[in-house]
Amino acid sequence: MLNLERLRTLDALARHGSVSGAAAGLHVTTSAVSQQMTKLEREVGQQLLAKNGRGVRLTDAGRLLAEHAARILSQVELAKADLEEQRGKAVGELRISAFPTAMRGLLPGTLTALRAGHPGLRVRSQEMEPQLGVAAVVRGDIDMAVVLDWYNKPLPMPEGLIKASLLDDPADVAMPATHPLADRSEVDLEEFADDEWITWAEGEFCHEWLMFTLRAKGIEPRIAHRAEEHHTQLALVAAGLGVCVAPQLGRDPMPAGVRTVPVRHRVRRHVYAVWRADADRRPSIRAAVEALQGAGAALGQ
Repeated sequence: MLNLERLRTLDALARHGSVSGAAAGLHVTTSAVSQQMTKLEREVGQQLLAKNGRGVRLTDAGRLLAEHAARILSQVELAKADLEEQRGKAVGELRISAFPTAMRGLLPGTLTALRAGHPGLRVRSQEMEPQLGVAAVVRGDIDMAVVLDWYNKPLPMPEGLIKASLLDDPADVAMPATHPLADRSEVDLEEFADDEWITWAEGEFCHEWLMFTLRAKGIEPRIAHRAEEHHTQLALVAAGLGVCVAPQLGRDPMPAGVRTVPVRHRVRRHVYAVWRADADRRPSIRAAVEALQGAGAALGQ
């Protein structure tokens, strides 16, 4: 008899490509992964892992069993969805990720509503950038991710996922109160061609959007500072160190000395939830979508 948790460990190893990656994805220690694999090899009577430099690789038998494990685990998810649907209640565990401003501006209301309306549902949430959230849903590490598209740059979306719209999030330009454009009712991004920008980390989806958008307008942005969090970016703006794009979701409280001005041709982020198609019938998924949409509507955005 093949042990399901050991198959899940093998599947994680195949997806992540390393013992440490599998351990992180499963939220266990590396020694726990190694122990599970040793027991699985004993069960099947074949070597599933081989040394590869400092790491390991799957043997032919390991790859073959990993392919079966992925199909078995997908069927397990379908079975769980069917049982949950038949029961008709949102119960069990639901794992959700959200990008930082959604985690701050959208998740508290969502989690409060789920706790009140579905006491049998245990929700675990974590902050995760959009690309990482999508990948985690595909791998099965989480059940749902709250992610975003920019109005002119969609987030790449793999097959096998379903999504639901939550809200549109307007974004302004934040600048020091002493900036020459601070008293304007609207601005164009081109007017900041000579300003220093405060942006996100290299490679992050929002940073790539900003570079793409400014360069499309003939502006080669002058990047002065990088910060992961919007509130950190706004603190740098308040110190007079540059300008930044400031979405409205999760933005308050605004620091003193900062002015936000809308862009004439509106800049918006489209916020939505994604989950795997094989989990679509789960009442807990539908309950989470409803709670997220309710929290978005309460923001009035």
